[in-house]
Amino acid sequence: MTEDLQKAKGLIYGLAIGDALGYQVEFMILDRIKSKYGPGGIMDLPDPALFSDDTQMSIAVAEALIKAGDKDLESIMEAMREEFIKWLHSPENNRAPGRTCLEGIAKMERGVHWTKSGISGSKGCGSAMRAAPIGYLYQHDPEKLREVAHATGISTHRHPAADAACIGAAYLVKLALDGISPEKIIPKLLVFTAGISVEFDHAISKLEKCLAWDDVESALRFLGEGWVGEEAVALGLYCFLMYPDSYLKAVVRGASTNGDSDSIACIAGSISGAYLGVQAIAETWIERIEKADYLADLTERLSEKKMRLRLNTL
Repeated sequence: MTEDLQKAKGLIYGLAIGDALGYQVEFMILDRIKSKYGPGGIMDLPDPALFSDDTQMSIAVAEALIKAGDKDLESIMEAMREEFIKWLHSPENNRAPGRTCLEGIAKMERGVHWTKSGISGSKGCGSAMRAAPIGYLYQHDPEKLREVAHATGISTHRHPAADAACIGAAYLVKLALDGISPEKIIPKLLVFTAGISVEFDHAISKLEKCLAWDDVESALRFLGEGWVGEEAVALGLYCFLMYPDSYLKAVVRGASTNGDSDSIACIAGSISGAYLGVQAIAETWIERIEKADYLADLTERLSEKKMRLRLNTL
């Protein structure tokens, strides 16, 4: 297996497993999680481990990129529209999907152009949670990464904070794939997302402030609950930066929070999986995750698309 494919599998399995871990406790406060699962929080996956709309929508993004990721933006967004509408009507779309995603995609289905379909006041985390495949495919083309992340994000969430969170979540995957040292990630992120959203900048500044705190749970409370995009990205990145050498610790910490546990652990899992590769994820967890064989095939097709894309640009 090539290094890129190892990272790709780490990314896709990483986000899906993080999502599935957090999905079990999504609407529980931390005290309830610890009461049910122990003081360390939720530590293990059920068998089988079902993931939420976070992974379902990440899959839709990946499938669209496999179809059209080497084409112009309108073609990419047409493929994205088709995959999002498939998800909208899927019988498996019954795992607490976000209202903004549902409304934005329904508008696209009615013929509203993607530049107008997003909900202007929504800065929920629904666009950021699905952005990881964009960061993977366009690892070596950051301006295309920005363009596609922006377009896919505003098709459902048009608030500037959600825009910055979606672009930021994709870019964090690119930085992880690049092997950027953890201490350099925040400065690079802030440069890349500069000028998009004051709220996003503030959330990442809060993250910088609490990284040195000894009390991790206090830091998590300080950063928020992750229901909005800027908080979800800050919390997911915090979990990775606290445990850059351990996929397990990063996603357990992301899932064991007061807030949007599945989205936080999904984002943390995507960064950690991209940084460490699939070998960092327990084989037993990969075996338990829903649709494991399909995810492996998806990853291989996405990796092949990336290889062809690079060959065409060299």
